[in-house]
Amino acid sequence: MLIQGISHHPSVLERPAQESLVESLRAAVLQSPLYTPVMPRTGRPFSVRMTNMGTLGWVADRDGYRYQAMHPQTGQPWAPIPHVLLELWQKYAGYPHPPEACLVNFYQQGAKMGLHQDRDEEDFNAPVLSVSLGDTAVFRLGGTQRVGKTQTLKLSSGDVLVMGGPSRLCFHGIDRVLTGTSTLLKEGGRINLTLRRVTKP
Repeated sequence: MLIQGISHHPSVLERPAQESLVESLRAAVLQSPLYTPVMPRTGRPFSVRMTNMGTLGWVADRDGYRYQAMHPQTGQPWAPIPHVLLELWQKYAGYPHPPEACLVNFYQQGAKMGLHQDRDEEDFNAPVLSVSLGDTAVFRLGGTQRVGKTQTLKLSSGDVLVMGGPSRLCFHGIDRVLTGTSTLLKEGGRINLTLRRVTKP
């Protein structure tokens, strides 16, 4: 049984919708290119490449974690959030105000994401909604403390996951990506799209 506030919606996007969304992402990346973020202080690179869409984007560099309106390398505004993602937010988020940021994480073979909380936002009443595209990922979910019992869940292409309510500040991460489980991306890998409301309405 999943933690209260977590809702998993398998296969929300069918294959044609996934393909269309990938094309929208390709266009967005032309405006807001993928780059490799680094850990604050140490400068250690993440194993994922990332970018953002929306009026705000989440960035990580030696100065810390934060949201900003401009791409850190181009100095230009982020690409807009595709309409299909805004529709998913309206349907599944249960929150009256639109997302301001969509973090795009691209996992190539061997990439993963350690346990972390999404806590750089002002409004924790707003959920975090993620959409999976490409290879299946093993998602790890814990409680609101870094130590303690965790559970795993497989997230496949087209799945939607919502973390809200009591689960909003749960630690979570990606243990591994199961290479070859999807043919959506020509060269394999996984894309995770995370919609977030950043400021208080």
